[in-house]
Amino acid sequence: MKILAIESSCDETAAAVVEDGRKIISNIIATQVEEHKLYGGVVPEIASRRHCESIVGVVDEALKSADMELGDVDAVAVTYAPGLIGALLVGVNFAKSLAFASGKPLIPVHHIKGHIAANYIAHAELEPPYICLVASGGHSQIMRVESYTKFSTIGRTMDDAAGEAFDKAARAMGFPYPGGLHIDKAAKNGDPKKYRLPRPHTAGPYDFSFSGLKTNVINLVHNAQQKGEELDINSLAASFQYTVADILTSKFVSAANEYGYKTAALAGGVAANSGLRSLLEERCAANGIKLYIPPVALCGDNAAMIGSQAYYEYTEAGITADMSLNAEATKPLV
Repeated sequence: MKILAIESSCDETAAAVVEDGRKIISNIIATQVEEHKLYGGVVPEIASRRHCESIVGVVDEALKSADMELGDVDAVAVTYAPGLIGALLVGVNFAKSLAFASGKPLIPVHHIKGHIAANYIAHAELEPPYICLVASGGHSQIMRVESYTKFSTIGRTMDDAAGEAFDKAARAMGFPYPGGLHIDKAAKNGDPKKYRLPRPHTAGPYDFSFSGLKTNVINLVHNAQQKGEELDINSLAASFQYTVADILTSKFVSAANEYGYKTAALAGGVAANSGLRSLLEERCAANGIKLYIPPVALCGDNAAMIGSQAYYEYTEAGITADMSLNAEATKPLV
């Protein structure tokens, strides 16, 4: 089954053709990073306008790269939630138009399910059930993946997600957008033990809180500036990255052990962070847990992961949408 998938939840206009949920036939992404870098973050109205300008070309290129026409695909899939509402609406309405014009089924996909499904493209042997750590700009969650379409939550962020904390701390340190990437690079030249940073407590043992940690770093930078003191930015980046990775990893491995999982996966934009990847690999190995991580190219927003999840939504659960499908800015996975 070949699915044409569209993703436009934030600042990437993406389209892909995916076969049977596991094979990428084409995967096209138009990024807006350079433009949003001017403003230090994603500007929603600009993102929506750029999606409008790019989506026709991106979808055409995805079909062309796959050596296919719209009539050759078996279904059209699209991210409908969560994300920037204006950005989502561009993808949803374009996908609805394609499905209506071609008579193909329309498959709605939750963005976080897509991130998890990126692992299916990278690892042919991975099948549910397993435990998954989702770490992205808007989400930090520990999920039980009970089947391809059924999930339950073990823990979630109580305030800022890991990716949001990375970007805001990076801005305070003087790094451009996207901040997480620059913190990762700087951390390679720093001492992760030089700055002792707080590890916020949460009521739930597997919930996360990064707001206080982010604020601590911002205050540390501002206080140094006011006093005319010089900070070791590389070491501050390394200390911040290690603290976030340690919090995520410690809770995730503990949850895997408590719930009896020996298979685990990492997903989301923050999954591209080298510090988190290496620490999680080390600790999972030490606990006898088989860990799956998607390649960096599939960690960020892309349409291939949406096409992968759409295959299972359709074939396992029979999920389709009609022309009343609307975008939703916020929608919990479960």
